[in-house]
Amino acid sequence: MALIVQKYGGTSVGSVERIQAVAQRVYKTVKAGNSLIVVVSAMGKTTDGLVKLANEISSNPNRREMDMLLSTGEQVTIALLSMALQELGQPAISMTGAQVGIVTEAEHSRARILHIETTRLTRHINAGKVVVVAGFQGTSNAGEMEITTLGRGGSDTSAVAIAAALQANFCEIYTDVPGILTTDPRLVAEAQLMDDITCDEMLELASLGAKVLHPRAVEIARNYGVPLVVRSSWTDAPGTWVTSAKPQGRSLINLEIALPVDAVEFDTNQAKVALLRVPDKPGVAARLFGEISRQKVDVDLIIQSVHEGNSNDIAFTVTTPILKRAEAVAAAIAPALRSQSNPKSDEAEVMVEHNIAKVSIAGAGMIGRPGVAAKMFATLAEAGVNIQMISTSEVKVSCVVNATECDRAVNALRSAFEIEAGGQGAGGAGEAGEVEGAGEDKLIFLSSPLPTPHSPLPTSPVRGVALDLNQARLAIRQLPDRPGMAAKLFGLLAQHNISVDMIIQSQRCRVIDGVPRRDIAFTVSRIDGESAKKMLTQVAAELGWGEVVLDSAIAKVSIVGAGMVGQPGIAAKMFEALAEYQINIQMIATSEIKISCVVAQEQGVKALQVIHAAFGLAGSEKFVVPA
Repeated sequence: MALIVQKYGGTSVGSVERIQAVAQRVYKTVKAGNSLIVVVSAMGKTTDGLVKLANEISSNPNRREMDMLLSTGEQVTIALLSMALQELGQPAISMTGAQVGIVTEAEHSRARILHIETTRLTRHINAGKVVVVAGFQGTSNAGEMEITTLGRGGSDTSAVAIAAALQANFCEIYTDVPGILTTDPRLVAEAQLMDDITCDEMLELASLGAKVLHPRAVEIARNYGVPLVVRSSWTDAPGTWVTSAKPQGRSLINLEIALPVDAVEFDTNQAKVALLRVPDKPGVAARLFGEISRQKVDVDLIIQSVHEGNSNDIAFTVTTPILKRAEAVAAAIAPALRSQSNPKSDEAEVMVEHNIAKVSIAGAGMIGRPGVAAKMFATLAEAGVNIQMISTSEVKVSCVVNATECDRAVNALRSAFEIEAGGQGAGGAGEAGEVEGAGEDKLIFLSSPLPTPHSPLPTSPVRGVALDLNQARLAIRQLPDRPGMAAKLFGLLAQHNISVDMIIQSQRCRVIDGVPRRDIAFTVSRIDGESAKKMLTQVAAELGWGEVVLDSAIAKVSIVGAGMVGQPGIAAKMFEALAEYQINIQMIATSEIKISCVVAQEQGVKALQVIHAAFGLAGSEKFVVPA
């Protein structure tokens, strides 16, 4: 029989009737011969209500007291669900995060899990009880036994962490949608259900604001190989499996604070093509990359920086063998763009650079951790390596550098992030199969067939489309173009605990007072926008930077899919869909499995809808999300 961890969100336990329905589902699963741990969130809008109460008392509530307050929401649910199970004749016991043994950092409101003492859990499971656990919470191990909360999406994190610690056969996340959909069904009713999705794809979508799974939960599943399935609380449909490669043995100590970077990657077989001063209007990127696609030129990184006046820069990298073809396409299209540029001094120009290399750091652990990109930039600066291009995704930061500096850059990054030459992080491995804290109580299960993902059907190379309406863009004009500038900038942001998403460095270089300078633009959470601008404006003059510009009226729309690799027409299709509806692209950033565009905020929803339609992701069934 199987050991299963089930998690039910706030909507799924939002009333007595829904708690009783969850109890029936749990009871049915146990009667099929399985052992169960059930992790639950607070009922419905309970947490919102508690936050409102706190804000009526204080305009700036103490974070420790907020944890004490918010942790009570889940305690109501666990007691009621345990009672409902007992009414059905099923032995059950409710346990808080502290009682379970979820030990976290002493960091109120955003603690990460250090380890889980599983002895008490295993004793109750072996006694035939369903253990109902309060999600979202734990306790610090600093002697004071402080109650801590894990932050947004914490119940997902609790469930997958418990599944990892107990080596559960799988973890089921029950929610108000039938699984992972190609986009938000609230914005596109015909969003299609996926049978399965890889952890890497899910990490990108979750980090882009797809609210079905929290990125931290996906990160744990990926790191520990936890089979994960997202299902509807209202039906018996099979849901969506989130799959991962079999991981190397990892210690269950410091479960959530493993090294943030798994690997340092490099590619010296690269060249860069940049079009400078192209018109800043809808259709330009579509025209360029449409022609690139027709010429079967496979593009790696694409960046479009923040515009200057009425023009913009677009740069992309290709492998060296196809550089001539890429250069010919850019040279052929430049005159057509020039004819639209006025005045003549703003004419489009093609710039080609041969001797470059792409150096990247990759790892799920960098999500939500300010300072990882800054550490990369600082490391390169200390090694005397200048950065020519920057492109970021949720799980990767890539820099284009001079090819002669590649070895120096890679060695410095491996040392800084404690990465062995093989790519795996040093110092993080433990024995595979270890169950932390299990003591003498061993869980023994008979072999039985488990649910498995459906055989993958032929799918679009694009798996999902996501929209983030909660970002702001900052641009700093005329940063000196020398090693250390990016490190200084993003180090300052990290010191103020401001996480950065997209980072774009312009290709256009201006010499002012004998100093070459470039613009750099990046996106942050909208709530951090004003404070980031104020902080950076205060230091700009001292550091020799130009104006700091904030735009809060932006949206980021992204496509994600592992099948995009090696398909040159994907970017063109996305850009053409936007151009058809006169949606102007303000910034572009890419990784191997994601393309993101910044557009005007009022065009964000329309941008998502037209891109979703362009890739044929809509299904025939309409999903209605329960209230």
